[in-house]
Amino acid sequence: MISSTFARRLRRQAVTLLAIVLAATALTFAITEILPGDAAVAILGETATPADIASLRTELGLDRPLVVRYADWLGRAITGDLGRSYRTREQISVMIGQRLPVTLELVALTQCIALLLAVPAGIFAAYRNRSRSDNALAALSIGLLSTPAFVIGIGLIYALSVSLGWFPASGYSTLEDGLLANLHGMVLPALTLALAEFPVYMRLLRADMITTLQQDFILVARAKGLGVTDILLGHALRPSSLSLVTVIGINLGRLVGGAVIIETLFAIPGIGQMLVNAVYQHDHFVIQGVVLVVATGFVLINLTVDLVYAWLDPRVRVGSDH
Repeated sequence: MISSTFARRLRRQAVTLLAIVLAATALTFAITEILPGDAAVAILGETATPADIASLRTELGLDRPLVVRYADWLGRAITGDLGRSYRTREQISVMIGQRLPVTLELVALTQCIALLLAVPAGIFAAYRNRSRSDNALAALSIGLLSTPAFVIGIGLIYALSVSLGWFPASGYSTLEDGLLANLHGMVLPALTLALAEFPVYMRLLRADMITTLQQDFILVARAKGLGVTDILLGHALRPSSLSLVTVIGINLGRLVGGAVIIETLFAIPGIGQMLVNAVYQHDHFVIQGVVLVVATGFVLINLTVDLVYAWLDPRVRVGSDH
């Protein structure tokens, strides 16, 4: 049962996060206004006449004040209407609907690979604290943290695609082409991002596990004769996961909007690549639509993290009502 204190906390956080969404979209609207270049010129080309440019600016509403345009866009966005692309005149909600699943698949695969690598490594490093194995994992994590994701991606392309030919260097296969073909093309970009997330998850879980393994209830479990596996997985892992859940939640929201370089490097048609193209083309409504989706996703993920907290730690769920 969720306490009234926790319910009030969720409501306050929901209001705060809603304000963050509004601030993010307003800031993006202001930034796109000061970008060099003109959307009308980008669409018509440098040879367009001033009359044609002025006519297109009026048609697109670019001649209206910034505040008026933002208020108009926000009013329509609340109803689900994100407008149309300046360049293609396609509904932006349709464009995002086509590309968002690709990015979500990339993010989901990234997190799965990162956790499959980080959780066993973190548990092992905590159990073998200060051993050679622990030091080797620490050195590996520092090396990965010091390497930009795109450099890791280029290295993986050379090693696993060019040299060994195991995976395609770029491109994307839809699920209609088959699940195996789809996953085959997503392994390299997902592994690239996962290797950037792995050291953070591993070191965080290791630190929390070391602290948990020193608690009295672990000593009691050892005194009862429980095996190492039962103690590590059955007693120590769950209370050591709170910080990890927080970082995973933050990274989910960040990865949705932060896979721009990797999607461009591997020619993945997600919203990251869509955002890059929109910036080059001065397609302001497309930029706004992507930012709104990313910010909203980040908000929902943070609220979900709080609910997961309540499941992992009953003290959060039935906290004091004072």
